[in-house]
Amino acid sequence: MTKDKALEELFLTQKPPIDDHDTFMANLTKRLDAIEFIRQHQEATIRRYKMAMIATFVVGIISGAIMMVFILSTPADVPLFTFRVQTSFLLWFTENSRPIAATVLALVMTLGMMSIISNVQDIIRMRRKNTFAPRGIRPHLQLK
Repeated sequence: MTKDKALEELFLTQKPPIDDHDTFMANLTKRLDAIEFIRQHQEATIRRYKMAMIATFVVGIISGAIMMVFILSTPADVPLFTFRVQTSFLLWFTENSRPIAATVLALVMTLGMMSIISNVQDIIRMRRKNTFAPRGIRPHLQLK
């Protein structure tokens, strides 16, 4: 208890020197400009992330559609690729190339969707974390 009172007295006796009002206002303006620059930079970064997500989504849809059309348009009895060397593994791979290609395509599309969902969640988390309250007062510091 006495330590708290001693600290309180120490802080009450300490008066910050504010001799030059113009210098103080210049420093304050400079700091506020720096905060505004950081906020604008973060908003631009989030905007770029959104555009990248849209571009990734469109490219994924187009490439997935092209691959599906290619796989479904070729005859079922014709393998997707063949090898000139006939070993047992390569022969098995050639015979089962369609299911293997469909499985790989499904895995890549699943990985892409998981990546998109993860990136969207990161963007939402960044946006919530970097929201600014009016006049620099953070919501958790406001008095009720």
